[in-house]
Amino acid sequence: MAQLARPRVAAPRLEREILVLVSSGRARSRKEIAESLGIAPSTVSQRVQAMLASGALEETGEGASSGGRRPRALRVPGSTGYLGVVDIGGTHARLGILRHGGELATTTEVALSVADGPEPVLMQVTAALRELAGTPEGGRLLGVGISLPGPVDVARRALDTPSRMPGWSGFDVGSWLEDALDVPAVVENDANAMAVGEHFGHARRTRHSVSVKAGSAIGAGILVDDRLHRGAGGAAGDITHTRIAAAGDTPCSCGNRGCLETVASGAALVRLLREQGYDVAATADVLALVRDAEPVATTLTRTAGRHLGEVLCAVVNFFNPGAVYLGGALSTLEPFVSAIRSQIYEGAHPLMTRDLVIAPSALGADANLVGVGRLLEDALVPHALELEGPR
Repeated sequence: MAQLARPRVAAPRLEREILVLVSSGRARSRKEIAESLGIAPSTVSQRVQAMLASGALEETGEGASSGGRRPRALRVPGSTGYLGVVDIGGTHARLGILRHGGELATTTEVALSVADGPEPVLMQVTAALRELAGTPEGGRLLGVGISLPGPVDVARRALDTPSRMPGWSGFDVGSWLEDALDVPAVVENDANAMAVGEHFGHARRTRHSVSVKAGSAIGAGILVDDRLHRGAGGAAGDITHTRIAAAGDTPCSCGNRGCLETVASGAALVRLLREQGYDVAATADVLALVRDAEPVATTLTRTAGRHLGEVLCAVVNFFNPGAVYLGGALSTLEPFVSAIRSQIYEGAHPLMTRDLVIAPSALGADANLVGVGRLLEDALVPHALELEGPR
């Protein structure tokens, strides 16, 4: 039976896919590139030759042979090709430049307010990204990935009714970035980005993990068989609006009452401390009090950890992950983390906790950048993603 002809890939797109494959280490030879992309070796050879001539690629040494002549290994010169990654929070953004193998070459932070709306914020972060990339020697921008603090419709590349982000709901962040930077863009929820970064960032690997981001708000991401699990509506892992008895009828930003966020988040701790007369305005103030061993702040933080642990106990019993990774500002506080651990080990079935790893973030503030960079890399090489299977 005759084989169906594969669709032709435009030269600029093909070059971008080749650059991402080689720089990430997924492919080192023409043969490996052809197999990953599922296109004719002759097409790959023609394009690689053009990229060698332009300096976008270079040959170095000899690769492994499967029989016959040993292939010349390919690599991306140090000054060619990078991915721009951005993690936006409520009052700041963290930006980075990713180069070979997903390594962060440099990072920076800029102050901003998401309440200013999408266009002013995106103009600010794109200007900062260009500055971070530096001079023309910085190389060629291949794509940009951004993580946002709210529910993201990945297909539309837009936020879906986020809290405390006026003007962002439905705004096409992906298209705005592509128009501004003239490269492909990926838009992801911050908890999902963190989950991807943490899942692949720990030395002891598991194929199934839950990552929790506990800061001013609470978010979580799930990976199953090394793949991000989004759920039917793209909102898998949104534990922050789980109702718990301890929250009573406390109003939540979602419009409901009694959500986990109202008793276990940084914003909740700020509210609870202010109710007791403490002069605190942000999660950072809570962190400072707990690190100074202030008794009331420490007790409230430990209680918040128990509330989060209660919900995570149900998650562990239901999902049976190999690891629970704890990120976000509150995860840097030992009373908070200890309370989560004890609640899970006390309440979950022994079969669920026998081999369970509960570990703090391995990447810290860079987890979102590394995670969204990996998702961007996969989006830039869709054929490779389909053929590789779980990584």
